[in-house]
Amino acid sequence: MKETTIDLYNLSKEQMDDYSKNVMVGGGTPGPCLVGGKGIEVFDSDGKSYIDCTSQSWAMYLGYANEEIREAVYKHMSVMSHIHQGFDTPSRYVLAHRLAQIAPAGMNRVSFTVGGGLAIEAAMKIALKNTSGAKNFITLWDAYHGTTFGTYGASWISTRSAGKYLGIKNFIGSVNTNFVRVPNPYCYRCPFGRSKDSCQMECAGQLEETLKRGVIGQTAGVILEPLQASGGQIPMPKGYLKRVREICDEFEAVLIYDEIQTYCRIGEFFAAEHYDVAPDIIVLGKGLGAGLPIAAIIIHDRLEGFEISQAEELHTFANNSVSQLAALKQIEIIQRDNLLENTRNVGEYIASKLSDMQKEFPEIGDIRQVGLHIGVEMVKDPLSKVEMDVQLSKKIKDTALENGLILGTAGFRKNILKVKPPLITNHSQADEIISRFEMTLKQVLRQEDKVGK
Repeated sequence: MKETTIDLYNLSKEQMDDYSKNVMVGGGTPGPCLVGGKGIEVFDSDGKSYIDCTSQSWAMYLGYANEEIREAVYKHMSVMSHIHQGFDTPSRYVLAHRLAQIAPAGMNRVSFTVGGGLAIEAAMKIALKNTSGAKNFITLWDAYHGTTFGTYGASWISTRSAGKYLGIKNFIGSVNTNFVRVPNPYCYRCPFGRSKDSCQMECAGQLEETLKRGVIGQTAGVILEPLQASGGQIPMPKGYLKRVREICDEFEAVLIYDEIQTYCRIGEFFAAEHYDVAPDIIVLGKGLGAGLPIAAIIIHDRLEGFEISQAEELHTFANNSVSQLAALKQIEIIQRDNLLENTRNVGEYIASKLSDMQKEFPEIGDIRQVGLHIGVEMVKDPLSKVEMDVQLSKKIKDTALENGLILGTAGFRKNILKVKPPLITNHSQADEIISRFEMTLKQVLRQEDKVGK
């Protein structure tokens, strides 16, 4: 009889190498085998420690092994865990109520699901339900909204922006293609050749012209990230979002904010607070559950929602009380410990240090920061800053990993480094992040073995 109980904490390297043959992974960047963590640090199977500036796909807002989350989940698991969507539970009631309390005015109804892609699809269903006869959606260049059949076509990886088609080439026959793209407000590389001082908001104007001339029939909705994450850590200018809101109202298109990566991370619970522009639907995921799987949409009162009698949105784990409890506890901790303020302050501090570093390393072309949503774009020519440097970004990321610093990459050619640590990061830890990043740049760009050599 085969062994059924494995001591996960004492696997040999030989066992892991053997078991790895049974694992099939469809995406992501290969990294070390992680076995534990605490706070903003994580440890691999060789005992090496890393500061994690990816928060594990931007989801671990409170870092690793948070004691309060652990205790709350442990206590709750003694009485309840999975509950079918058709049954009501206190945790679902309270989390929906809590999200409505902190959401923009008039956004009071919440529907839960298990992941970001499915939540985007839920938002699309609501938009379609509220725009009679519509079938098309508009998304932005370089957007990323998931890899389900329903959302793949909305993500940049379905285009040739990276120089080739990626995973979609194997599934194109079944992917939803009812998406039309318009330029994103990538101010550092304006698609209309404008400088920030000469901006005339042509990107928003192109949205308006597309709704007039480029889409057949009524458009169901405009889906955008208030800060494009995978697309390049690109914050939407406030004037741009204001104009998009006006255009959506004019053409009766539902405005959908994909806040799967901006919830809390930009220093406010929702982007509407930061930009002072509210959408019709908010989509949440990733960090919502403090590391446990949960996603949601919040819709405005003026929209018709899902009806239980119609089975319009049904998922087995859409009412997971454990994830709901973790999400509630996380909101409590974020508010009690002023973590939104900390996110703003520490994010600005890191950006200021990166700006100082840019003087020594002009290969840093641009620094984009809102809260702890930070992107560093690397360029080949420090003077013209025109050509992206993909290989340099990869070398920096790989070298940083050797130096105990986990960075992410963004942009359709992966030329932007993501610095997005947990929201609990303090100034001392931020200094260590900067120190390791600077050491990495000296090694990669100045061929120095260590700081001061």
